[in-house]
Formats: sequence, structure tokens, C-alpha cells
Amino acid sequence: MKFCAWPGNEAICASLARALGAATFALETRHFPDGESYVRIAGDCGDEVAIVCSLDHPDEKTVPLLVLADALRAEGATRVGLIAPYLAYLRQDRQFKPGEAVSSRTFAKIISAHLDWLVTVDPHLHRYKSLSEVYSIKTQVCHAAPAIAAWIKANIEKPLLIGPDSESAQWVGDIAARIGAPSITLEKTRKGDREVEVSVPHIEKWQSHTPVLADDIISTGKTMLAAAKRLRDEHALMPVCIGVHAIFAGDAYDELLKAGARVVTCNAITHPSNGIDLTEVIAAGVRA
Repeated sequence: MKFCAWPGNEAICASLARALGAATFALETRHFPDGESYVRIAGDCGDEVAIVCSLDHPDEKTVPLLVLADALRAEGATRVGLIAPYLAYLRQDRQFKPGEAVSSRTFAKIISAHLDWLVTVDPHLHRYKSLSEVYSIKTQVCHAAPAIAAWIKANIEKPLLIGPDSESAQWVGDIAARIGAPSITLEKTRKGDREVEVSVPHIEKWQSHTPVLADDIISTGKTMLAAAKRLRDEHALMPVCIGVHAIFAGDAYDELLKAGARVVTCNAITHPSNGIDLTEVIAAGVRA
């Protein structure tokens, strides 16, 4: 197997290739004046190829990704897989209003039609039990919990794991159990896509602990921000915010820093906050 990185994914691609003893080859990419993508394979791609491309900003990446997959086959690749540490288009998993597109199914059909396998990290499965419900290719889901737990154990004394809502209780509880730490979940009232009210139940019991707010995706960051401000203002506690996928829409990252939070994310999406390495987690998924 040989690896190639879509621009912006070079670091994790190189790390994965080293972990798996695989070679890499380069790509040349640019845009034509009309906005169309130019893709050139600058090296021998071999028979089996893994494209490393985290799918944040998916609308910008999907068409050139498919162009690349087709070009790899034209150059002799017989199998082309996708390592997408962050997998987009799982939010719209049903019709909430008449006429809505169920984009998760559409996106899965497109990817399945052009690639042979998919490896990802903690996809945001809400109403689907597994990716196989929508993807027709072989998929492998990797979990960031072991890497997150190891980082917390090495860097935080007396952590208290806090999940954003009841749906996160099992995931946050798993991280906490790995390091023998307590865990709770926020009580949340969402008032829109960008407004949320939270309370931190029974936080008085854990005044001597360091709050660790953990979530799979930090998108607008509003839940974490509201919780961080409440912990700071009402309880004089400075939280650590941990996320698997560093989306950080708008000024979410800066706002969390201004609130006094320490922000650490996994390198599923390249971001200045990356501090938890998922190389071994993803490499194991590729081997599987």
C-alpha cells in the first residue's frame, strides 16, 4: 500500500505511512481560473492506494477527491481507499421537514461508488447504528477514547470528565473508566444552532477536581463555552476542553481561549489545538 495526502493532511499521512511501513507519493493540485480543480499524481502510485483526507469543508474537497480516485485507477491502482479521520455529512440522517434531502445517504452513495474502503474516527452516528447502514463499501471505525484517556492521565491531576449531554454519557464514561476518574453530563437547553443554556449538576462535590469538558465534535463550541463560563464565574474552576474533531466554526476557538479554557484536540483535523495523536489508533484501523 502507498499513501498520498490531500493538501492539509500531509503530517498525519506521513505519520501513518511511517507507522505502517508504507511509501508515500506526492500530488500536484491547483485550481483553474474558473474554479475547477486540477489534480496530478506526481509519482508511482502502485496497486493499492490510501488517500488521507479529513473531510472538514467537504464541499470544497469532495469533487477533487473523486477526480483523484479516478486518476489513480487510470495510473494502475486496483484498489483505492480513503482514510478520512473526520467524516462529514452525517448530520442530516432523516427528513425533519417535508422535502429535505437526507444528505448523509447521498454522500455515502457518492463515496461508495468511487472508493473501495473507508477508515474514519468516531463518526457522528446519531440515528444510524453503523456506517454499513449507508455505506456499501467496507468501513472501519476507529475510536479516540484510548488516546484521549492516555493524554488526560499524563497531563491532568484529579480530572472530572464532563459530557455535553445525556447522549455522550457512555462515551465520556468510557474515557473516565479507563483512568479511574468520575464523570457527569451537562444539563442543556438548546435555543437554536448557536445559542444554548447549560448547568453543571452537583459540581460542588467535585470542587477539588479539574473539569474536563469532552466532546466528539467542537463545531460552534457554544455548549463548551457556556459551560466553561459557568465553571469559571460561579465556581472559580478553569476547565480543559477536549475534542476529537476540531471544526471550530467562526471564532469558536478564540472564544474558548478568552473564557480561560485550555483547549486540546485530536489531530483528526489539522488545527493549532492538536495535542492528542491518533496515528496508532488509525493505523490499527487500516490494518483491520
